[in-house]
Amino acid sequence: MLRKLRVAAYAICVRDGKVLLARSPGPGGVPEWVLPGGGTEHGEDPHDTVVREVEEETGYRVEPTALLGVDSNRLTRPSRVGPGRLLRRTVDHHGVRLVYEARVTGGGLRFEVGGSTDLAAWQDLDVVPGLRRVPLVDAGLRLWRERPPAGRAGRRGPGEG
Repeated sequence: MLRKLRVAAYAICVRDGKVLLARSPGPGGVPEWVLPGGGTEHGEDPHDTVVREVEEETGYRVEPTALLGVDSNRLTRPSRVGPGRLLRRTVDHHGVRLVYEARVTGGGLRFEVGGSTDLAAWQDLDVVPGLRRVPLVDAGLRLWRERPPAGRAGRRGPGEG
């Protein structure tokens, strides 16, 4: 089994009762909302990652104002196999995701071209539960609301919102 660790940094940007989200193709190509952010490059500080990724995905320049916490997930799945590759291995994927609170300092809303997202938008906080979204959106908003001293929001079970 192949083991893969991915460290990433994401932003919670909230203003006027709205949160900044990006849209990404989900399983089967069905779009789902995600927090702006992404993987750190080798040698890159996660603080710099979140600044870079938010600008790439939304057009906004941001200033991280707080490290809200860490969300960790682990799953086992078949590896992604490219054309002409017959070997199928199972991947034990461990994602460590740092969630920052950030405020917009410049730039303007625009959509990423040729990247992992295709749309960015401010969504009303009260409509987020009805959006098709990745679990990290809920985890990030819990960290933002609860601000746990240890940086780990209480876990919720399926359907507990």
